[in-house]
Amino acid sequence: MVGSVSVVAFVVQLLNGLTLGMVLTLIATGLTLVFGMMGVVNFAHGALYMVGAYVGLSLTLASGNFWLALALAPLIVGALSWLIERGGLRLLYERPPIYQLLFTFGVALVLENVVEIVWGTDILTIPAPFHGALQLLGVYYPKYRLFVLATSVMVLVAVGLTLRRTRFGLVVRAGTHDAEMVDALGINIKRTFTAVFVAGSMLAAFAGVIVGPMYSLSSGMGGSVIISAFIVVVIGGLGSFAGAVVGGLILGLAQVLGVLFFPSQADASIYAVVVLVLLVRPRGLFGEVDLQ
Repeated sequence: MVGSVSVVAFVVQLLNGLTLGMVLTLIATGLTLVFGMMGVVNFAHGALYMVGAYVGLSLTLASGNFWLALALAPLIVGALSWLIERGGLRLLYERPPIYQLLFTFGVALVLENVVEIVWGTDILTIPAPFHGALQLLGVYYPKYRLFVLATSVMVLVAVGLTLRRTRFGLVVRAGTHDAEMVDALGINIKRTFTAVFVAGSMLAAFAGVIVGPMYSLSSGMGGSVIISAFIVVVIGGLGSFAGAVVGGLILGLAQVLGVLFFPSQADASIYAVVVLVLLVRPRGLFGEVDLQ
C-alpha cells in the first residue's frame, strides 16, 4: 500500500496533517491552560468550540463579512465562558474533581441542545472568505487551508510569547506550580483563573470559526473534537503548552497519513501512537504541568 502512494498525494496529505495539527493545537492549548492553571478537566471545551463555529456562521451570514465574524465570535464565546466560570465552576474549586468534571459535562450537553434548538440539526458550512489554490512544494493547495495553517501558527506563537514574556504569563506559570503561594503574595488568583478559562475558551471558539469553511458544522462536532483534544493533551503531557503543540502535530499527521497509508486501520494508528507514547513516557512527551 505504501508503495502505491504518489508523491503528490503524500505532499497534499502532509499539508493537510500540518493544518489539522495546528487547529487541534489551538483547541488543546485551551484545555492545557485550564488544566495546568486550575486543575480542571474541562469537558465543555469542545462545546465552546462548537458554539464559536455556529456564532461565526450566523455573524458571517448576517454581515456578509467572515473577518468580522472571526473577530467577534471568540469575544462572544469568551463572555459565555465568563458566565460559566463565575456562575458555576468557581463554586466547585474546593470540591473533589468529579464535581468539576460533571459540571462541565453537563454544560456541554446543555450547549449541544441549545445549538440544535437555535440552528437545527442540518449540516451547515461557513462560507469561505476566498477561494483558489497556490502552488506549494510542487502541488496546488487551497489558499484558505494555507491561511488556516499560517494563522494558527501565528496565534500559537502569540500565546507562547504571552506566557513567557508578560506579567500575566508569569502569574499563570507561577500559579501552575503553586496557586496558593501566588494568592498569598497578593495576586487575585481567582481572577486569574477566570482569565485563563476565558482565554482558553476564546482559542477554542477561534478554531471553530476558522475550520468552519473547511469542515461541516453539526451539533455533534464538539463531542468529536474534545476526544482529539484530550488525545493531544495526553500525548504532549497534561498542562504542557509545548506538549500541546507537539501533540497536535503528531495527532494531525497520524490521522491524515494513517488514512493515506493504512486506510483500513486509520483509527487504530491514532491510538497506536497514544499507546506508544504512554509506554515510553507515561506522563506524556513534555511531562506534567509545564507551561514554559
